[in-house]
Amino acid sequence: MAAVKELTRDLENKANDFRKLEKDIQKNQQVKKKYTIQLGENELVLKELDLLNEDTNVYKLIGPVLVKQDLAEANANVRKRIEYISAELKRLDGTLQDLQEKLNSKQESIAKLQQRIQTLQAGKAKA
Repeated sequence: MAAVKELTRDLENKANDFRKLEKDIQKNQQVKKKYTIQLGENELVLKELDLLNEDTNVYKLIGPVLVKQDLAEANANVRKRIEYISAELKRLDGTLQDLQEKLNSKQESIAKLQQRIQTLQAGKAKA
């Protein structure tokens, strides 16, 4: 009986860890979605900037003020932003893959633990 209680406690701990991993995955997926949207917006801005002539005035919103900005500088800034966002998305993909592997491993260990508990309970029911 003590063995079953110990296994049940272990099962509860693993289940809590499983729920934490699920929350982490969900949180990372939300962040990834945000970055994906930002990437799309920045790529659209870059396409718009590429359509402009070199002598076209470009303005950047800084606080409540529009400040004149050189087209080449604006292009460089947007490209840097795209590069940063792409790197973050790549990092998040790696993190999500790692979390998913941990989640699968935890799920397998929970299933094995449940089987052990059922086997012990079935053995005691026969006795």
